[in-house]
Amino acid sequence: MQLISLDEIQSSSTQWLWEPYIPLGKITIIQGDPGEGKTSLMLSLATVLSRGYLPNVEDKKFEPFEVLYLNAEDDYRDTIKPRLEAAKADCTHIHTLFEESEDEPLTLDDDRIANAILGLNAKLLVLDPIQAYLGAKVDMHRANEIRPVMKKLAEIAACTNCAVVLIGHMNKAQGMKSAYRGLGSIDITAAARSVIVVAKDKSNPDIRVVAQIKNSLAPIGETLGFRFCENGVFKSIGTYECDIEDVLLGIGTKNKCTAVEEMLKDELSDGGKPQSELVVKASEMGISVSTLRKAKDKLGVKSEKKGATWYWHLSE
Repeated sequence: MQLISLDEIQSSSTQWLWEPYIPLGKITIIQGDPGEGKTSLMLSLATVLSRGYLPNVEDKKFEPFEVLYLNAEDDYRDTIKPRLEAAKADCTHIHTLFEESEDEPLTLDDDRIANAILGLNAKLLVLDPIQAYLGAKVDMHRANEIRPVMKKLAEIAACTNCAVVLIGHMNKAQGMKSAYRGLGSIDITAAARSVIVVAKDKSNPDIRVVAQIKNSLAPIGETLGFRFCENGVFKSIGTYECDIEDVLLGIGTKNKCTAVEEMLKDELSDGGKPQSELVVKASEMGISVSTLRKAKDKLGVKSEKKGATWYWHLSE
């Protein structure tokens, strides 16, 4: 170990595969409940990269990116490959590793994965799901066992400048903040520089919400909406107005917005009301402050301070 001063370290800027959602050379986690579209999102991303485009620069052509996609839940022949073909991916640029024997299963800190990344010069590695690649001797709920594995994986990402994406299911602790619903030790989430949640909007069953809940390298990205099409293909519909915590609770965005708007019109029909009372009323309905404020802006509700209290009232 060598002691050095920070003036000897050269500063550098973050490089992105998909700005600001997936950084190069770092770990990203995609999490959500089973069947909500995590794998479909990543296959859609792999498709774009294989055709020489970036998710946020689709009007400019690049050299196709090499993708290493490891999936332990779905069959490559009847699920993964058909979805890629339906999305018109160039499968010559999407690769996997088949385990030669059950005695040597692939793990997160496996040198075979690092060698494959280097051999392909891959810019995206997807491990789906994370628990399938931890190894039999690692308990994902024990911080002391998870930390060295995640440290080695972070080193692999950094030395190859490859974006490493771990896909994981969420636990069943509904009501907890989404950041604490990832399976296993919180150290898994802590090791990631970006964490993204994929969820179904219950009031729009064909819409999948993609929300970034952690970003250690840039401001949190906008929440995005994707239409879930036939054969599991994702089609972007741009930014999507919703509260991801409400979506995870199964509260549809249409129903939620309608309910809070009606509440505000009813409460303010006879004159102004203290903001604090309206926040309490919304909370009793299971409505977040951010959703309340969106409804306020949509209805054109005005704010006025009287003494130390803010009042809301409908525009005349």
